[in-house]
Amino acid sequence: MEKFDFGGWATRNNIRCSDGRTIRKNAFADCDGMEVPLVWNHLHDDPDNVLGHAMLKNEDSGVYAYGKFNDSPSGKLAKELVKNHDVKCLSIYANQLKQNGGDVLHGAIREVSLVLAGANPGAYIDTILAHSDDSDEAAIINIHEDSDNIELYHSDSKPEGDEKEEKEKEKMSTPNKNSTQSDDKTVKEVFDTLNEEQKTVVYALIGQALEDSQKSGGSANEEEEDMKHNVFDNEMNEENDTLIHTGMEVIIKDAKRQGSMRESFLAHANEYGIQNIDYLFPDAKNFTDKPEFVQREMGWVQKVMSGVHHTPFSRIKSMFADITADEARAKGYIKGKMKKEEVFSLLKRTTTPTTIYKKQKMDRDDVIDITDFDVIAWLKSEMRMMLDEEIARAILIGDGRLTSDDDHIKTDNIRPIALDEDLYNIKADVNVSTGATGADKAKAFIDSVIRSRKDYKGSGNPTLFTTEDLVTECLLLEDKIGHKLYKTEAELATTLRVKEIVTVEVMEGFKDKEQKEVAGIVVNLADYNVGADKGGEVNMFDDFDIDYNQQKYLIETRCSGALVKPYSAITLAYKVGSPAAAK
Repeated sequence: MEKFDFGGWATRNNIRCSDGRTIRKNAFADCDGMEVPLVWNHLHDDPDNVLGHAMLKNEDSGVYAYGKFNDSPSGKLAKELVKNHDVKCLSIYANQLKQNGGDVLHGAIREVSLVLAGANPGAYIDTILAHSDDSDEAAIINIHEDSDNIELYHSDSKPEGDEKEEKEKEKMSTPNKNSTQSDDKTVKEVFDTLNEEQKTVVYALIGQALEDSQKSGGSANEEEEDMKHNVFDNEMNEENDTLIHTGMEVIIKDAKRQGSMRESFLAHANEYGIQNIDYLFPDAKNFTDKPEFVQREMGWVQKVMSGVHHTPFSRIKSMFADITADEARAKGYIKGKMKKEEVFSLLKRTTTPTTIYKKQKMDRDDVIDITDFDVIAWLKSEMRMMLDEEIARAILIGDGRLTSDDDHIKTDNIRPIALDEDLYNIKADVNVSTGATGADKAKAFIDSVIRSRKDYKGSGNPTLFTTEDLVTECLLLEDKIGHKLYKTEAELATTLRVKEIVTVEVMEGFKDKEQKEVAGIVVNLADYNVGADKGGEVNMFDDFDIDYNQQKYLIETRCSGALVKPYSAITLAYKVGSPAAAK
């Protein structure tokens, strides 16, 4: 006689489950006496998830299950979990369902699962039979429905007057007289023994009986409806007529494999009575009213464009007299000697304008169809923003294109500060040793800026243009006891004798004519002139191409740019492996 490890309600009748369904009395009457697999959490994709088997008994209150664990590692672990009351809930997997709205009237239970939280509040383990390892003694643990208390009754020391133990023990050992070992079979089991030809005949007989009943004014009674669904449900409809009474733990576990809770929920949508549930989800909404640009950091552009000096003419001529030579010095007179004339050099440079532009086009159909925002205004703002960035870049370091490139902005028209002639741009080396750390470079940079500042002849207090990485290294410098040398950028700027520090993303990795990496540029942009004749300032043009139904847009400017004051900028570049750095 088989002994079972526990007993509990696989499902309870007339209780609304979390999926909105209610199982009615005798919905699973055909499963009485059946033996089905005992599974962990309805997971059918691995044999290790089969923990044992369960014997089903149909009761007035629901379907009672008697569970027996197997000797597999998973079965032994599950047995300990149940014995220790760590897992108490049961759940069923059923298909071939007949429903009336949310009421389940018939179905076939295929397996019973141990779950952490079930959908049916009344489905749980209420009795545990604990077997002794070295004797036939057994203990029955009754977990009462109306209390959290657990009472333990041992077979050899039963409390006086309590006869419940013997009944429970008999119930666990002999759960059902009409077990699967009996010769009695259900109607479905008999029907499944028929071949296809015999089943076809039965289909025809039942169909004819139903048709005759309708013609005679009658209606198929409830028993006929049950027979129609109990016996003749096609297995091909199993996917749509399936009941899995489980909680959210299955969805959560599958979400780890799906990679998304939403995807896992969609995969289980049919189990919760709604197919294509994603149709009910609200449409995605734009976080902003128009697309945001993925762009480089642009704060420095406005500082350059607003900092330079502007003139209403584009052809700029610079003329200087060099009076620094000894010949230009005033001289002392000796009586009787001839007085010498002063000699000094005149220097001149002319800068002419060039055209810088950006062009775009859009199909008119697309312009009309985009109704969520003003796409033309959005497009024009992008064009102006990118034009300003290109001009600012050309002013500081050049556009970076090869001189042979048709799109190259000529450096004779927009003269880059970092590449300008020695008369206008002081070249200062930042001496570092080979393999220098970021901190080493930062210290050398600070020293070089301070030392070269004496050669600066520009207007007022200049600005330092450099990279974010270099500023970070400078701010991370510490003294010998671990205190930061500069708490803010303002403190660092004061030490470097500049008005402010502006980081420029496009300067990262930039090299000068000698292929030395540029660390920073010190300049007062008021000494850099940008000139444009009337009509050469920034203009936007619109045009419509009738042949191709396209709207075209052009933004352009014609201007020149150059430093107009000698020694008005300092460009600092790393000189690696220099003798000075080795000291």
